[in-house]
Amino acid sequence: MSENKKLVITYKKSVIGYSQKHRGTIRALGFHHLGDVVEQDDTPVVRGMLNKVRHLVTVEEKDA
Repeated sequence: MSENKKLVITYKKSVIGYSQKHRGTIRALGFHHLGDVVEQDDTPVVRGMLNKVRHLVTVEEKDA
């Protein structure tokens, strides 16, 4: 995980029926609506959040 890498994350599945922790993680990643796409730095913190909601998002690596 180098500092020049970015992650392109797409919010694919609704959090309806999932716990408040999953909803909070989706919000912390910067999502507001289904289908949103955000770009985050590739850090251990972001990777941990993505691991928690991996069933709700898709992730692509991108060199900055």
